[in-house]
Amino acid sequence: MGLPSTAEDHSAESDSSERRRRRRIIEWIALIAIALVIAFVCRAFVAQTFEIPTDSMVPTLEPNDRVLVNKLAYRFRDPHRGDVVVFHSPPVEQKRGYSYLVKRIVGMPRDTIEGRDGLVYINGKQLAEPYLGPEVESKTFGPTRVPEGRYFMLGDNRLVSEDSTVWHSLKRSAIVGPVFVRIWPPSRVGGL
Repeated sequence: MGLPSTAEDHSAESDSSERRRRRRIIEWIALIAIALVIAFVCRAFVAQTFEIPTDSMVPTLEPNDRVLVNKLAYRFRDPHRGDVVVFHSPPVEQKRGYSYLVKRIVGMPRDTIEGRDGLVYINGKQLAEPYLGPEVESKTFGPTRVPEGRYFMLGDNRLVSEDSTVWHSLKRSAIVGPVFVRIWPPSRVGGL
């Protein structure tokens, strides 16, 4: 048979219960703080989402698609021809309200690039572009030599894209990173 409980026993149980509740609250606050720090570090240094603002990359990317960009990739390798990348907009595009744009790297440093007869030529040879449909025609431009440390960007929707044919080549330092997956809308989720 148990002894009757006293007011002191209830007070001790109440204090213990209050300590457990406070400890749980502190644990949740710490967990949320750690999650926020991890999210901030990931966004700042590892990966970031971007919304596609224009139809310059149709059909690869459509306006309002959301993509994930690997911000670490170019710390370990050089950009490649054909990479779809997000970059800081050139001043002319910033004036139009675009902080970031997405295009495809077509011309590499020291290339001579030209658009003629609806096709792109690199150093005098026609560029194979398996990522484009056969109906896609390129603008007429160039020939233009891409300076060292710069890249010539084209949209996949060539005839409407405002790209390096308008604002010339782009410094490597302006490139945020390559797009590696489309995350929105759900019907279009997948790699590029």
